[in-house]
Amino acid sequence: MRPTKAEQEAARDRVIPDLLPPEGTPFRVLFCGINPGLYSGATGHHFARPGNRFWPALHRSGFTQRQYAPAEQDLLGARGLGITNLAPRTTARADELTAEELREGGRALRALVERRRPAYLAVLGVTAYRTAFASPRTQIGEQEQGFGPAGLWILPNPSGLNASWQLDRIAAEFARLREAADAAVADSRA
Repeated sequence: MRPTKAEQEAARDRVIPDLLPPEGTPFRVLFCGINPGLYSGATGHHFARPGNRFWPALHRSGFTQRQYAPAEQDLLGARGLGITNLAPRTTARADELTAEELREGGRALRALVERRRPAYLAVLGVTAYRTAFASPRTQIGEQEQGFGPAGLWILPNPSGLNASWQLDRIAAEFARLREAADAAVADSRA
């Protein structure tokens, strides 16, 4: 059931917990959103707003065998996938976040990656990454420098508001990441 406008507004400043694979599961990719929207805050599920292209792109890229609904997010852990956010609090729009919130989120993200050691960190949103890490020239794609022990991939923001990236292009970038993450996990087992 879709949350009402009142339920969404009541979700302002809520925090959705990180979704991480169980300890001991090979950790392929930690997806890092900018921050949860009010719709996600009201449902408690990451990337929950209808029109968000995260779940379709995850499936089309081969990360999942079918398209999961946001309410099925707990299935990702067994696949070695996790979700976190640069800024934990829910807002109506990402531009409600301060640069300091993004920088503080970047510091927390570094600690999480050091602790859990995913093969790749995938940040969904190049502009937020640029702000959080004072890296104004960063572009979409795999980055030469890693992120601590993880490889680093910058993905387009899957929000339906990001009209410059259509679903097929987003899914193709997710697929490139999947191939790299699968190779990294296979190499670590060898």
